[in-house]
Amino acid sequence: MRRRGFASSPRAHLSRSTRLALATTLAAAALAGCTAGPSTRPEVIVNDGTGAHQSSQAPPPPPAVPLPALTPPQSPSIRWSDCTQDTRDRLGQPGVPDNLAFSCGKVNSTLDSPDLPNRGLARIAVLKVGTGPIPLVVVNDIAGDPGTLYAARLAAVAPPALLQKFSLIGVDRRGTGQSMPMMCVPAGVRQDLLDQDPASGDLDGILQAARRAGQQCAIDLDTATTALDSWRTAADLDQVRQQLGMTKLNAFGHGDGSKVLSEYAVRYPGQVGRFALDGVPDPSTDAAAVLDSVAAGLQATVTAFGQDCAQRGCALGADAGTAIGALVTKVRATPLITQDGSSAGPGLTLSAISAGLAQRARWPELADAISAAVAGDFTKLEVFSDPLSQETRLNPSRLDATIATKCNDSATRMPADQITKVIQTLRQKYPLFGDFTARQLAWCLPWQGRSEPLPAAGAPGAPPILVASTVVDPVTPGDGTSKAADQMPSAVQISWQGAGHGAFGNSTCATDAISSFLVDGTVPRDGTLCPA
Repeated sequence: MRRRGFASSPRAHLSRSTRLALATTLAAAALAGCTAGPSTRPEVIVNDGTGAHQSSQAPPPPPAVPLPALTPPQSPSIRWSDCTQDTRDRLGQPGVPDNLAFSCGKVNSTLDSPDLPNRGLARIAVLKVGTGPIPLVVVNDIAGDPGTLYAARLAAVAPPALLQKFSLIGVDRRGTGQSMPMMCVPAGVRQDLLDQDPASGDLDGILQAARRAGQQCAIDLDTATTALDSWRTAADLDQVRQQLGMTKLNAFGHGDGSKVLSEYAVRYPGQVGRFALDGVPDPSTDAAAVLDSVAAGLQATVTAFGQDCAQRGCALGADAGTAIGALVTKVRATPLITQDGSSAGPGLTLSAISAGLAQRARWPELADAISAAVAGDFTKLEVFSDPLSQETRLNPSRLDATIATKCNDSATRMPADQITKVIQTLRQKYPLFGDFTARQLAWCLPWQGRSEPLPAAGAPGAPPILVASTVVDPVTPGDGTSKAADQMPSAVQISWQGAGHGAFGNSTCATDAISSFLVDGTVPRDGTLCPA
């Protein structure tokens, strides 16, 4: 049931995902170069806020919780120190403007592993950028930039009004970045996990690598490996809130960083301030269906990437999918060589390309890197795959914490024969990325099963939560984000009809709506569409 005042809809008897499905279909078709005649084109539904067509038999909604006012911190306790140069070293390229300065700190939280509840210490790294009086906590994808670095990059593209009102507080999720980084998967095992040829049918090889990863992490970290999940990360954020001196947490989540915030809203509904979630993962428990949607999103993003390439006149041209397919075939026959002398086959090549597709601002760089790889030089593509595969002094590998968190967040352990069937099905549907996407099911099979029930969905009692979706998203597809929003009683959704991972910074319309929500408390109409 939608709440009165900020989420009424002229099609309230339909779920949000159903109401947006027609617009999503049209946008995806437009990105693929399709047309629809006026006599058959379905209506694009944009909420007009009238509440017309609501069922007269529906029970009255509960009173809406108002959006909290922004209040300055009281007695903050985080000790900040300048870390500008260190942050710039960690960022590497692409960098951020010279006028940005950064301060870093640490927050103590409880590790709270399932076997040792309420015990242990987790030290969480935080970064502050900007001089606004109100802290805005920033949480990113587990496989993306650590939150501290993501906040630094976000400050470079955020509207001035946002940075005048807020200081961005990037948080490295437990096990990532500078927050006691998880570094337990041997380098050779990472290579095996990432560079197994998805089309080889060698599930045993992937399972063996996943088993070695899980065993080594259990030896190195003991019960701490099971403490890396979104639910406990939400508890870390509440410690951050308290040490920032805030009665309410104001936060921005990107990708599955939004999942952490959605679970925070379930766990601490009374402490929710202004939450903007940009690309929430599909909450469905059917892992095969979720990965089907991700593979479809990757395939559709390749089409959009090709169209962008053609408009810029880049060497790949409009048919980027054919160029990528030819590159994969080439490296399958003759793997390329990385800078450290290891081989780069189809798996690592697709890992690099999928990482590049998720970063719309870097599409020109990705196009050049693919062209260079076609010519036999993998070094430019390697820049996109290195964060997952390589471990350095400044930046630990992201793969270790990604596997642990995603496996701990899921109760699904699919038998090997079913995984094989899913791989075959997705390969037929999505020749480029189907089996590449499905192989992730094998990563969790040997991992210790979740011993706790999954967190409840919903967050009743929370104020309006802004959810932004992107129709063609290679990481958190728009239909999955709509399903997640359907589970949140106070969610208000806007949908960018474009392509890329996340709408903020990619769509002016969505960026302005998110900024206005956070800064001014302007709640958009549920179902608002932002054009591509």
